[in-house]
Amino acid sequence: MNWVLVFLIMAALMGIYLLVTKSMKSRQLVYIKSYHFHESIRGKISKKYPHLNDEQSHLVFRALRDYFWMCSTGKRRMVAMPSQVVVDDAWHEFILFTRSYRTFCRKALGRFLHHTPTEAMSISSLAQEGIKRAWRLACAKKSISPSNPTRLPPIFAIDSVLNIPNGFIYSLNCQDRNSAAYGDGYCVGHIGCSSGCAGDTGAAADSNGVFDGICSSSSCGSDCGGGCGGD
Repeated sequence: MNWVLVFLIMAALMGIYLLVTKSMKSRQLVYIKSYHFHESIRGKISKKYPHLNDEQSHLVFRALRDYFWMCSTGKRRMVAMPSQVVVDDAWHEFILFTRSYRTFCRKALGRFLHHTPTEAMSISSLAQEGIKRAWRLACAKKSISPSNPTRLPPIFAIDSVLNIPNGFIYSLNCQDRNSAAYGDGYCVGHIGCSSGCAGDTGAAADSNGVFDGICSSSSCGSDCGGGCGGD
């Protein structure tokens, strides 16, 4: 057989595959953006966080859609949940609607998205890579420079904005002692730092180990740089 003909056929098939895949991904992202969560799920979040008004509750589910967008865009790689309080709670409530959640996963992701607690992961570094990937994807969605951000992506800011008790607080400027987040949050500028800051790899570790090796806003030095690169 003519090898040139074989090459052309293979190239044509690859082109068709890429077009179909791109079209499918586009439909999935549109589905995620337009998905309406059941009112019972919204009601449970409102009951758990009674200080939230309707507009603020809407922000929670918008952030959850952002997370599913990140998971879809992440190409089956692990993406950590930045808001491990209010948005994570909304995700938990959604999962309890098993049929709806299964259908959503099939249409939005083409697979079932499991909720795996960090402590259950066989390799602890997966959680750390997951939060770094979440930062890059969240920044990409909102057209924010991951290495030199001027604002936080909503899913990283929401716990602080909504005054969620025990929420995860992230700081843009780790050196700003006048920041409301100083001393309490995590330094987004160092999430991509592979070596930790000033040799203190445990200073910002949360109970699940997601932030092991990532600086808290009170422990960051300036020696790590921005550190957020692409995959």
